[in-house]
Amino acid sequence: MSAQKIPPLTYKVIAECSVSKARAGIMSLRHSDVETPVFMPVGTTGTLKGILPDQLIDLDCKILLSNTYHLGLRPGIDILEKAGGLHKFMAWPRALLTDSGGFQMVSLLKLAEIDENGVNFRSPFDNSECMLTPEHSIQIQNVIGADIIMQLDDVVKTTTTGPRVEEAMHRTIRWVDRCSEAHSRDEEQSLFPIVQGGLDPELRKQCVAGLLERKVRGYAVGGLSGGESKDDFWRTVNICTDLLPKDKPRYLMGVGFAADLVVCVALGIDMFDCVFPTRTARFGCALVISGQLNLKQKKYSLDMRAIDEECECSTCKTYTRSYLHHIVTVEPVACSLLTVHNISFQLRLMRQMRSAIEKNEFPKFVQEFMTKHFGNDPIPKWIKEAMAAVNIQLLEDKDLMNENDLTLRN
Repeated sequence: MSAQKIPPLTYKVIAECSVSKARAGIMSLRHSDVETPVFMPVGTTGTLKGILPDQLIDLDCKILLSNTYHLGLRPGIDILEKAGGLHKFMAWPRALLTDSGGFQMVSLLKLAEIDENGVNFRSPFDNSECMLTPEHSIQIQNVIGADIIMQLDDVVKTTTTGPRVEEAMHRTIRWVDRCSEAHSRDEEQSLFPIVQGGLDPELRKQCVAGLLERKVRGYAVGGLSGGESKDDFWRTVNICTDLLPKDKPRYLMGVGFAADLVVCVALGIDMFDCVFPTRTARFGCALVISGQLNLKQKKYSLDMRAIDEECECSTCKTYTRSYLHHIVTVEPVACSLLTVHNISFQLRLMRQMRSAIEKNEFPKFVQEFMTKHFGNDPIPKWIKEAMAAVNIQLLEDKDLMNENDLTLRN
């Protein structure tokens, strides 16, 4: 009797918040076990700008994201195939996820024509044409060899309304089947479908219902974080997590601001990615719990503190704000130093949320985080409403003081 094959992705929920939809889990992939909730740094073309794979390992990063469209153009599938896949090509021993190229329908819209067959792109490098069909997207991803691969979806700008949104949603479901049919490495790579439907709750529900009929190991929520109101953003996420299965990972694409991460973990999301922490490093900005430090500002010229005295990254252990102020956006090494810190900040935030969920202290964590994050500014109404929807009541400092006074009197 042959041994039962281990699937390339298994997911186990190990703790759930007793109040909200937040949960902590372990996603076991071929190249690493990934604890969720997790933030995936973005290495679009197989490299994160300003940081080496060894440094990412030192930060305990378990999974990265790369992009199918860009890797298909450069270096191309012939070179990737000869290298033995992206893991070997970029010397990254841990897990990878590849985006299918669907997002480029929005980001490179002026270079793309979309129809039922796929997306016809003109290369931004040499103006040559490239037809990205669901089948070709999967072919590229099979060569890349990522642990998790994404279907090609029909993506429209978030604020689009009218029949184009419904057309894109139904086409996305049809393209899932074409992707599944073309997928030749299902025993090694897990294909995630993507929930589309714009900001229309009914279209999102229809899309989830259609995707639930397919046999998959996880789901992504796409088409958000593209200019819609925060109120529409959280309500759409909430609808999707209400309907997606609890025993499979849920990936929210393109979200990386700290407050958004906390809110969406409370709403039941497990996986995130965004270029924000690496991109903002290149502009001389460091992430801290209160937001960002723009180290180009003169006030940091004599500041001998670390970026974050609670951070254990090599940048914070070694360099001062003053030193960084004098080299950001001037010396290339500054990008590397800030990128190390910013990735460290994102990963530490996820660890803190996992720990709070495991201790069943997540609502307390959310309250403390929001108080520190917004400081003297009021917590935005959309965040309060989002958290109230999952039974987490956020209070301002003055409200907390009044509540403490009442507790003492009682």
